[in-house]
Amino acid sequence: MSARADGRPPRVPLKRAQLRDCAAVFAALGDETRLRIVAALCAGAALSIAQITAGTDITRQSVTQHLQVLAEAGLVRDAKVGRERLWSFEPAQIDAARAALEAIGRQWDQALLRLRQAVEA
Repeated sequence: MSARADGRPPRVPLKRAQLRDCAAVFAALGDETRLRIVAALCAGAALSIAQITAGTDITRQSVTQHLQVLAEAGLVRDAKVGRERLWSFEPAQIDAARAALEAIGRQWDQALLRLRQAVEA
């Protein structure tokens, strides 16, 4: 990549679709119950709704709704096994959100460096 006319490195903006997908991930993870569900699914094998609700005060209906939000964000998927649906974690969207945050962090680092250079000049 070459520098811009003003000497700054070129910006690599995130695409609108990337931002939309990341926003869905962050919105889905912005609820404590959904975070607990994701943590449970990350701990091991795929789980049924009954297994997810075991030992909690969360109703099956509530867990079902939360799983649908997580599925819409691409964070979980289900598979029918016999009469049950087993839910598992899908890390791809988390990885994409992490990459987007790292890109934003690099942009901030570059902006702060330019500010420091301007102040010290």
